[in-house]
This record gives sequence, structure tokens and C-alpha cells, in this order.
Amino acid sequence: MISDALLREGAAILADAGIDDPLREARLISRSLCQDDVQTFTGMINQRATRVPLSHVLGYRDFYDHRFVVSKDVLDPRPDTEALVIAALKKTFTQVLDLGTGSGCILLSLLAAQSGATGVGTDISEAALAVAAQNRTRLGLQERTKLLLSDWFANVEGVFDLIVSNPPYIAADEMEGLQPEVRLHEPHFALTDEADGLTAYRKITAGAPDYLASGGRLIVEIGPTQAQAVSEMMHDVGLLQIRVIPDLDGRDRVVIGHKP
Repeated sequence: MISDALLREGAAILADAGIDDPLREARLISRSLCQDDVQTFTGMINQRATRVPLSHVLGYRDFYDHRFVVSKDVLDPRPDTEALVIAALKKTFTQVLDLGTGSGCILLSLLAAQSGATGVGTDISEAALAVAAQNRTRLGLQERTKLLLSDWFANVEGVFDLIVSNPPYIAADEMEGLQPEVRLHEPHFALTDEADGLTAYRKITAGAPDYLASGGRLIVEIGPTQAQAVSEMMHDVGLLQIRVIPDLDGRDRVVIGHKP
């Protein structure tokens, strides 16, 4: 174990860099080491002090019931997104499509919890799909998960009783307000559409009815100000029983619509 004195020194470096809860992060970095490696610990502390996300420093992020490999090529899985997983698991499903799968955290969490279900995860990034493939293997879901290079529905075939997505929803004029961990180190195309933040929802809602089975659900994560706009898009393409679900902080986070 790293000594208490070195832990405190590492925490002080993180505190000076403006990191919230620096002692907790120093301890997490220490626990990630296989042995008492002072040089590696110091290097990881210094990397984090440059505002590289903690998940990138550690190489993983815990999400829902599992630990996921993450890198600069995928969004960092966040607790807010667990609201989507929880909502999706309220009803059984057999075939799920995850648009913009990234690390695979949504799709793989759903399949791990729903034995017998199969799924497809799409992404426009080959690097992101490589990360998702690592996580698929770690969770032993190779036989039930297909990963597909696709721009939304472009290369998708088949019909699904559940479609999920956490698309880029940050408007271009909101990017400067993000934390440096997000703005400088997460894939830009997965954060913003370089427009009003709603471009992906227009494409997803327009295409979803053709890929949803009767009674199937479309469930998307949203930014906290987008519930009305996304709900209206679902209504306009004929989806019914549209609901908005908050995250643990009480902010609008998920919109659900059902195909008749």
C-alpha cells in the first residue's frame, strides 16, 4: 500500500489543481495499483492534476452493476445515465438496439440483467466499438451482442422491442461551460452536434418507428432542458404513452415513448 504520507502529498497536489474530494481520488488511484509503486502513483496523480478524467487515469469506470473499460475514445459513463437503464429494465425485452453505444455501458448493462435477450450496439467510431468489444468480452456477452459501425440507423437491419440511446445533446454554445475533464478529454462528436443539441433526437425519432416492433419502446437520455422538445418529436412520429423520468437529482433525464 502507498504510505499515508504519500497519499496526503498526492491529495494536496490534486487539491491545488482544483479537484473535488482529492483524498478520495488519491486513495482510488492507490488502490488501482498492483503493488507499492511510488513512481506509478506519482505519475497518475500528476496526470489527474492536469484534469485528465479520473476514469482515464484508472482505465475504468463503475456503472450500474459492472466495471467498464473506458478511454479517450468514449464518453465516461455517468450515474445520470443509470436512470435510462433502470427505466428500460422496468419491462422485459428480447431484442435491444443501442444507438451510439460508446463504451457499451448501456447495452451491456441491459443484456447482463436480461438473460436471453440479444442486442445490437452501433457507433460511428471504430475506436469506440473497440472499447465496447473489450467490455463485451469482460462481461461474457459475445454471443448475445453485435457491434456495428453505423451512423444511427444507416446499417441497422431488423426490428427491436427496445431502442435506447444517449446521443450528443450539448448545444454548441454550452460547450465552453463544461468541466475541462469533459470539454478537453472526451470525444467531441459524442458530446455535441455543433448546433442546438437536438439534431440526434430528430434523426432517432424519425427513424425509430421503422425499427420498433408493435408495443416497442424508444428510450433516450436528454439534457435537463430538452424534455418538451424531445417529447414533441416522439409525439409527431406517432409514439404514445410518452413519459419523462428524472435522474437522482430530480432533473429531467429520460424520455420514453411507445409504438402503438
